[in-house]
Amino acid sequence: MSNVTVQYILLRSDLLKEFGWSIGALVAQACHASSAVMHIYKDDEHIIQYLNDLDNMHKVVLEVPNEESLRKVAEKLKENSILHKLWIEQPENIPTCLAIKPYPKDEVKKYVGKFKLYKDTLLKSS
Repeated sequence: MSNVTVQYILLRSDLLKEFGWSIGALVAQACHASSAVMHIYKDDEHIIQYLNDLDNMHKVVLEVPNEESLRKVAEKLKENSILHKLWIEQPENIPTCLAIKPYPKDEVKKYVGKFKLYKDTLLKSS
């Protein structure tokens, strides 16, 4: 495994496939969650390191099938003290995605390794 620092973002695929959200709306959700987790934990050493090398940031966007799956991942991360932000879109009060703060890949891959890249969902929906 690589010790590169990476930020994982988990985005619900049912919002695109079943609820008809636009790709732009989904991208906005991922941006909200990523920005929020960076702000919440802005003094974290991994975030400081990550932001000091802007041209080499690594983000991986993965798909989760639905709200239940997203909440299960959030709970598992919480149980294992993995810092993250579950983004809940307002005013609808809909959990849309989750951003894990940047961590060395070795520390978090085991929590997200079963999910596939979101690009597969986008290819199937076009």
